[in-house]
Amino acid sequence: MEIRKSSRHSRIIGSFGESLISNMLSRSGFETALVDYTGIDVIAYNPSTERRLGITVKSRTRNPGKEETHVNILSYRKGKNDRQRLLDASVAFNCDPWVAVYVETAEHADLYLTSLKHYDERYRSRTDKAIDDWKMGKQYKETYSHDPDVKHVEINFNPTNWDWKS
Repeated sequence: MEIRKSSRHSRIIGSFGESLISNMLSRSGFETALVDYTGIDVIAYNPSTERRLGITVKSRTRNPGKEETHVNILSYRKGKNDRQRLLDASVAFNCDPWVAVYVETAEHADLYLTSLKHYDERYRSRTDKAIDDWKMGKQYKETYSHDPDVKHVEINFNPTNWDWKS
């Protein structure tokens, strides 16, 4: 089933991804806040460990045939430096920089969360690229599932009465 996106879908899916990561961290004992700050979208604080995360969230919707398309997470194009923005915001809020990726299809969604440091050490391919990306191919998803430093939630959508054709 193809997802027909509304004119505001990009904003809606972005807000949903931010709220979902905030919810999952809250369910894990973190105090969380959605923030409107260049470089980070969520600040999360774990009172028992005193750990503070500054998280940039990237959310995407994929139609059939595009499920394995990577997600751009940090851009260096056209004078941008998303990595530096994340690092600067993390310093401003005394946080460790983290990256979250939310990708949904018609049938399911995946939410991933890892530190920028772990992403760099394990998954960043080359440092001279214009874009750092999060791979979504079957091999990568299998690797993420066995990596204790990549938090993962899978959501299955099961609409029982959601037909708008008539």
